[in-house]
Amino acid sequence: MPVFDLHCDTLTAFMSPLRCRDTLDDPCSAFALSKVQTIPWCQCCAVFVPDGLTPQEALGYYRHHRDSFRRQLLNHACQASACTTAQEVSAAWEQKKTALVLTVENGSLLGAGLEHVEELRRDGVRMVTLTWNGENALGSGHETDHGLTPLGKEAVRTLEEAGIVVDVSHLNDAGFRDVLEAAQKPFAASHSNARAVCAHRRNLEDWQIREMVMRNCIIALNYYSPFLRSDGNEADFDDLYRHICHFLELGAENCLALGSDFDGADLPPCLDDCRKVPVLGEYLMNRGLSRSLVEKIFWQNALEFAQKNWQ
Repeated sequence: MPVFDLHCDTLTAFMSPLRCRDTLDDPCSAFALSKVQTIPWCQCCAVFVPDGLTPQEALGYYRHHRDSFRRQLLNHACQASACTTAQEVSAAWEQKKTALVLTVENGSLLGAGLEHVEELRRDGVRMVTLTWNGENALGSGHETDHGLTPLGKEAVRTLEEAGIVVDVSHLNDAGFRDVLEAAQKPFAASHSNARAVCAHRRNLEDWQIREMVMRNCIIALNYYSPFLRSDGNEADFDDLYRHICHFLELGAENCLALGSDFDGADLPPCLDDCRKVPVLGEYLMNRGLSRSLVEKIFWQNALEFAQKNWQ
């Protein structure tokens, strides 16, 4: 079964000089190109920009890791292709290659000016998470309470005009409401779960899920235990199943996808390696979900969303 994963931090996770310079094929990472060669796989690779940088520092940080992405693609041209459209993803799979998509987690670099949206578009970025945990020039993450700034609201419209999907994962509830007012196109939650199942502020409230379903958005499941269960124990496949069932109850059958957070969080043993994802698919079908529904969650919904929204 193909896999289309909307979020990992592998590109920027391992910057120690003692680790593999080619982060996208580090055998120590949760996601690695050599681990998925037998599976049709599309991986959205985020340039994760930490909080606390000035806009100019964030822009330089982004450019450094964008260049790393380009270098690694040259080094692994036989294994992977950079993709900016759904058609390119399908073409990569036909060539037995992994499809890699460049995204940005934390839009703080746009505080240096919205003219940099055009730079992101030229670089092939297909999705931008507006904030991380704290505040930036665009708005506030889930650890704070403010909504989008005027620049953040303008950024939503500018990103949409450039054909780049707005990502609301990490955004707080006030900021989410501001996105609802500003957005004219479907947006994404690239790695978020259901707050009714696990009461973490990073997760989505039911009203948010319903809005996203109504707007034909995409919601991708995060594998991080504290976003899957509230009791402090490690998550297992059943926790993913419970979140999926709740999303389905809210009508999200055509909006649900995968957003692992590989190499961005300490994931539970059942999903701490990309080679374990097919086992999740088998588990979900054994629990009674149809193969056609699991295929939607694993790749079809995300590919169709990309076909409609990656311009």
